[in-house]
Amino acid sequence: MSLRLPRRLPWLMFLSGLVILADRLTKRWIEAHIPMGGAIPVIPRVLRITHWTNEGAAFSLFAGSASPHLVRGVLVAFSLIAALAVLVALVRLGDRFTLTTIALALILAGALGNVHDRILYGSVVDFIEVHIFSYHFPDFNVADSSIVTGACLLLLDSLLQKKPPPSSAEQSS
Repeated sequence: MSLRLPRRLPWLMFLSGLVILADRLTKRWIEAHIPMGGAIPVIPRVLRITHWTNEGAAFSLFAGSASPHLVRGVLVAFSLIAALAVLVALVRLGDRFTLTTIALALILAGALGNVHDRILYGSVVDFIEVHIFSYHFPDFNVADSSIVTGACLLLLDSLLQKKPPPSSAEQSS
């Protein structure tokens, strides 16, 4: 008799949903409380909450393109294809909580959070501004943070030592 662990996929999708909700709520709050280009210092010379929009890709790549509608279409298409691929992987691996499945849930949420804005508004709201010494990191949002956190978890998982699967001789003894 085979004992099957309960599927964890609903919980992983719930995690994605929570991140999407946090992304939507923070972006709406920023739009309602901080004028475009405005900022609230949190840690002087280190962290500010700002209000900017980004029509380009990560780090505002392609934001000043001569063909903004083409760039937007490509970004939306790429994001939807990536989200679909991540969802398929998550469904296939969703039997357990692992660094990989949690990472995929975070990446899915981030991709969907930003593609939602690109489809409906043509840009995403970025509002977290970080300065480290003289370096100014490009502004980002909750969805961006979720994607980066997920990517870091995937990297960490790939670097961790894996136990080799038991050989057939070990299973039969």
